[in-house]
Amino acid sequence: MSGQMGAAQGAALLVGAVLGPGMLVLPHLAADAAGPASVLAWAGMLALSLPVALTFAALGARYPGGGGVAAVVGLAFGRHAAAVAGWWFYGAVPLGTVAGALIGGQYVEACLGVDATVAACLILAAAFAANAAGLRTSGRLQLGFVVLLVALLATAVVTAAPHADAASFTPFAPHGAAGVASAAGVLMFAFVGWEAASHLSAEFAGGGRALLRATVITLVVIGLLYAGVSVTSVAVLGPDMTGVPLTAMLETGLGAAARPVTGVVAVLLTFGAVNTYIAGAARLGAALARDGALPVLFARGGGPGETPYRSLGLVLVLSVPVLVLAEDLDLLMRATSACLAAVTAAGVAAAVRMLPAGRHRNTAVVGTAMSLAGLAFCGAYLLVPAVLALVAPVMLRISARRSYKIGL
Repeated sequence: MSGQMGAAQGAALLVGAVLGPGMLVLPHLAADAAGPASVLAWAGMLALSLPVALTFAALGARYPGGGGVAAVVGLAFGRHAAAVAGWWFYGAVPLGTVAGALIGGQYVEACLGVDATVAACLILAAAFAANAAGLRTSGRLQLGFVVLLVALLATAVVTAAPHADAASFTPFAPHGAAGVASAAGVLMFAFVGWEAASHLSAEFAGGGRALLRATVITLVVIGLLYAGVSVTSVAVLGPDMTGVPLTAMLETGLGAAARPVTGVVAVLLTFGAVNTYIAGAARLGAALARDGALPVLFARGGGPGETPYRSLGLVLVLSVPVLVLAEDLDLLMRATSACLAAVTAAGVAAAVRMLPAGRHRNTAVVGTAMSLAGLAFCGAYLLVPAVLALVAPVMLRISARRSYKIGL
């Protein structure tokens, strides 16, 4: 029921939107790129989150039930821009879901001895089967996954911290400023999701003020978790940490018994995230088809309570070659980050046009500038959203021509 959500429950939803299973491997990927100086990249990304999060909260307060970033971008810049933003997110899903499954696979291999690729395939197959059967991750179950991930990260930090060694931070920046920028590029994966605030305002009992409080609570929670994980992982494990840093931290703090438990938890977390993103992508594909940004045959089944089987099948078709051809997790995470960073940048840029002059618009201007800087850190991976930006208008033109012929 709308208008019944409090700030605490709203914060839990926002934490779930921002925090994901990528945190199971990002400390390793960032440290691999920048060494101990990866903590600077984490700090920079946290600084970027502040104006971006507050901007989307302001958008949600002014335009409750805004329909997500693509809808906001459409209101600000028109139908073509909305299609591009939609395609950026839609294109990121096959990359991100495969990356998520591989994250779970790596933990399964390290903790339970099953081959990582086999485990990833099983996670993906289970998620697609669940969606084809019409099974959704319920709101309460998804909230449970968020609580589980927060508890896992917090436990790893608290139990491993006493084993920290200051010597792990020397040499501090073995790869220089370029390494820090590279780390920031992959860390974008952990700093998207704030756009969820842009369409949550109508659900809050206190409207915009409650949404702002929820956003501030989320910023504090995310900030503490990310700071704790980034610093403790390097201090305890060193910059050459294993690809499953949470397992190593928990083993350091709790002993070998933590290993199989972490493997099971990793499977649950990654399956929950992959299942949810596949469901969202299938519905987004149906919505894009209704708007002409995908062939109209994929629009079927996108209504409430329906399963968009054709769109779901398209997501599956796009995911298979990604799994077969791109098993490099770092590459997948960076390509996904580039797409989602582009979505975020488009959203805050739209806010500059849609918010009235004053403090909120000024915050949006700062958020836009910082988001563009974050995009620059993605480097050559910006080619992925650039290609998708070309696909969207082509699809719109094809749809328009078919509609014209039908009209004739």
